[in-house]
Amino acid sequence: MQRDPRHYRDFEFNLRELAGSMGDFGTLFPLAVGLIVVCGMDPAALFVMIGLTNIATGLIYRLPMPVEPKKVVSVAAIAQGWTAPMVAASGLGLGVVWFILTLTGLMRRLVAITPVYVIRGIQLALGITLGWQALQMMAPEPWWGVAALAIILLLRENRYAPAALVLMGLGIALMAVRGDLAGTVTFGLRLPRFAVPTWDNVWRTMVLAGFAQIPLTITNAVLATATMIRDLFPEKPVSEERLMLNMGAMNVASSFFGGMPMCHGSGGLAGQYYFGARTGGTNILEGLIEVALGVFLGQSLADLLNAFPMALIGGMMFMVGLQFVRPVLKLRAWPLYLALLTTAVSVATNMAVGFLVGLAATFMLRRLRRRSGEPHTT
Repeated sequence: MQRDPRHYRDFEFNLRELAGSMGDFGTLFPLAVGLIVVCGMDPAALFVMIGLTNIATGLIYRLPMPVEPKKVVSVAAIAQGWTAPMVAASGLGLGVVWFILTLTGLMRRLVAITPVYVIRGIQLALGITLGWQALQMMAPEPWWGVAALAIILLLRENRYAPAALVLMGLGIALMAVRGDLAGTVTFGLRLPRFAVPTWDNVWRTMVLAGFAQIPLTITNAVLATATMIRDLFPEKPVSEERLMLNMGAMNVASSFFGGMPMCHGSGGLAGQYYFGARTGGTNILEGLIEVALGVFLGQSLADLLNAFPMALIGGMMFMVGLQFVRPVLKLRAWPLYLALLTTAVSVATNMAVGFLVGLAATFMLRRLRRRSGEPHTT
């Protein structure tokens, strides 16, 4: 993505930051609805915990830091019909894993052997995946998807009517016109409840999906996110180990209050940045909105999110996906070929396999060029 050279304070609270906070809703909305409806998760617990985590990360990092559902675990939980305690327990299991990887130094070793162009390949694969998901979300109502694209192109940098805010407002207006708001919104007061996950549920969910989540989180939520932060905010770099420790803490804490497993993600960061996020104020504003939704709307949330015109969210996701193309186009020669190999394998299988293939191809190429006496640049 193109870095904004202007200077911003650590925290700003304005329409631009508010619009940026909505840049990664495309991931949150569908999975949140599935976890609430299928798995029976408490909407208050889910939204209050992700909201508090957003506020904490904004205060800690002082820059946009996406907090989103762990995709592999969330999709598996919905597909397999997990119970709410199982979903919460998976967060505890993964949180412990993140602490182990960081404190043993394994994370540092992985960072040391991973070339940047392999990360670029992972990012491009994520962009392709986001674009495909966006087209699927736009397919039922393509006219609203096209309208979303037009609004984004016209208003993305508008100070007084940022595109993301206009799209959220348009979505609520469409819900009202369709009658989806009538009888759906009920106000109350609801707070998360403390509950200790059982180790039986922790192990069971790790076997069902948790262990499969680990490589995706390492590649996308840690390596790719840290690289993107260095690209966009070179004055505020965040180490991979710090990201991992933060995810460990937020998942362990959330699991005791019925929250879902959470992670960072380069796709979420790209979405936030594309729609205007530049400071830690983005996370604080998003967190306050999520806490308020969870506390005051409670059970209404599932119906509201389910009724929101997802074609509008699809338009936002499509534009975000396009932003992952530019970094790869800057590569040349073997780094470009290896990045594209990583992308192709990631799209055909998954990002974990793509990462391993890209890393293996890098080492093989280095060995071949060493044997031939040719200096390597990879």
